[in-house]
Amino acid sequence: MKKFTPWLALCATLLFLCSSFVNHTEQKRLALYGVAFYNLENLFDTVHDAGKNDYEYLPKGKNRWGKMKYEAKLHNMARVISELCTDKLPVGPAVIGLSEVENDKALSDLLNEPALKNRGYKFVDFPGVDRRGVECAFLYNPRFFQMERSFIVPYYYDPEGKIDSDLLGFYTDENGQVQAYEELKGDTTHITRGFLVMQGKLAGERMFFIVNHWPSRAAGSEARERAGFQVRCLKDALMKQDPAAKIVIMGDMNDDPGNKSMTEQLGCKSKTKDVKNPGDLYNPWYDTLYKLGQGTLLYDGKWNLFDQIVFTGNLLGSDRSTLKFYRHEIFIRDYLFQQDGRYKGSPLRTHAGGTWLNGYSDHLPTYIYLVKELK
Repeated sequence: MKKFTPWLALCATLLFLCSSFVNHTEQKRLALYGVAFYNLENLFDTVHDAGKNDYEYLPKGKNRWGKMKYEAKLHNMARVISELCTDKLPVGPAVIGLSEVENDKALSDLLNEPALKNRGYKFVDFPGVDRRGVECAFLYNPRFFQMERSFIVPYYYDPEGKIDSDLLGFYTDENGQVQAYEELKGDTTHITRGFLVMQGKLAGERMFFIVNHWPSRAAGSEARERAGFQVRCLKDALMKQDPAAKIVIMGDMNDDPGNKSMTEQLGCKSKTKDVKNPGDLYNPWYDTLYKLGQGTLLYDGKWNLFDQIVFTGNLLGSDRSTLKFYRHEIFIRDYLFQQDGRYKGSPLRTHAGGTWLNGYSDHLPTYIYLVKELK
């Protein structure tokens, strides 16, 4: 039998403290879990991917994207990710959704950065159809989230612009399991990122996470409304597959909480009192933008809040014997902002106007905390 040394005891204590906290008022032990999202703004490696328009992010491309810039970008992204949720959880989030990542090499290099190497994160990444090659990805700590399966549902924009088209990118098989089609033929107008779905268990409970990066503002509102409709139908199908499951939908929606894609098509509620059913979606970011004036990206001097994390109503409530929503935050640090000049106060980007700034992203990360009573 191995001897349980004081050092091992210290490690066990630290691990417990990193994943839980004690509510001294109620004298109950509560486990806390972080769920984060971050748009990395063009995390490309330095090698051309066949069939992708990644030429500006090559050593001889427009941005002169060589080894030095790539490694600086990895370092900066790792710094931010390593600090997410650490004011309450020293081990960081249990899961993190990402957008604008080129491929699995970039993800592997990111997780090998010193700031993240010992966190134990694994990743999910599917090669997609985005013309530039920037896709969604998912990081998870297997100590907290046990992955069961993952798949990507293709985005489909109806050639006639029909938002409620029944071509949804998925189907339910004979066993009642939601499955994705590999591709949907016919959409040549808005070939873009699909919806990345992860199924697994967090704190022993069935969870689905859906990571999104919806069409840009240049595509028009209808393209994002279509995305909202598709994801709502996907959420409903997953709830039918497993009525007790809890679903978190996160991503860069390229729309604000009050836009049609989020309210009418995805169907998010901005008030908890309006969430009537377990499968209804609650959006905690509405008041963050419209009452507090806080956002995740700045355009023409105005804050937008595109980077949202919404979730099903069964994560609301005061009964913490099961996972429940605790709070939400935008990750804000001084180093993420330009400190002077014309764009003072804006998120500090990697490039701006063709100039290398050695910054981070044009988006700020967001995260929510989930809480559960320990037995």
